[in-house]
Amino acid sequence: MLLDAQKNGYAVAAFNIENMEMAQAVTRGAEKLGAPVILQTTPSTLRYAGLHYYYAIAKAAAESVSVPVAIHLDHGDSFELAMQAFRQGYTSIMIDGSQKVFEENISITKRVVDACKSSGIPVEAELGRVGGKEDDLVSEEGYTLPGEASEFAERTGANTLAVGIGTAHGIYKREPKLDVERLAAIRRLVSIPLVLHGASGLSDKAVRECIRCGICKVNFATELRIAFSNGVKQVLKETPDVFDPKKYLATGREAVERLVEEKILVCGCNK
Repeated sequence: MLLDAQKNGYAVAAFNIENMEMAQAVTRGAEKLGAPVILQTTPSTLRYAGLHYYYAIAKAAAESVSVPVAIHLDHGDSFELAMQAFRQGYTSIMIDGSQKVFEENISITKRVVDACKSSGIPVEAELGRVGGKEDDLVSEEGYTLPGEASEFAERTGANTLAVGIGTAHGIYKREPKLDVERLAAIRRLVSIPLVLHGASGLSDKAVRECIRCGICKVNFATELRIAFSNGVKQVLKETPDVFDPKKYLATGREAVERLVEEKILVCGCNK
């Protein structure tokens, strides 16, 4: 997916899911627009119900549509969790060693890459922390150094690299200042596809600029949670006596599907 995006100048949209309805919303939106898509789950989400539950949901959603769907572990926080997702059947694994010092990040990333390589499962790594809060992960902003990115990619063999250019997880309190010149410099030195985390709340213009400078995968999480929750709240406010979960969950699903379609068009991965 991402090699084609890199070759043709677009990005694949990746969406974090929390339940069946969100998985359906993502794949339905992707099917409607003929776009490849990535379903993601974080360690915190997996702890809520279990890796096998979320994999089953994602697999069922993927098999219900004709477009390519990857099932990705987002921000894998240990070698053990990465291997659990690998054995479960996830088709893409992220190991996030960005909280560690440079050499330790290289070591754990290479260990996961080596374990996944024989099965052809791609591994995403992160260098230079993306700030903000992603579930249980809280990070201070840390920019990726282009020279380190080149060395990191070469020594680890990672298939994709998430970079720190000023984005943050969660809700932005003000419009972030993205270092697109840094991104362009990384792109010149690193040949593998680059990933943008913390895209929820960025302007469409900012996302497109990052794609123009080399981003091939864009992650969206917080905006989907907000859209789903707002849809549910709307139904409960308008019909407080409703007791059938299908009534309000369906509205949340519709809100997420509309948002997914918007983000796919921004990323340019639709046919």
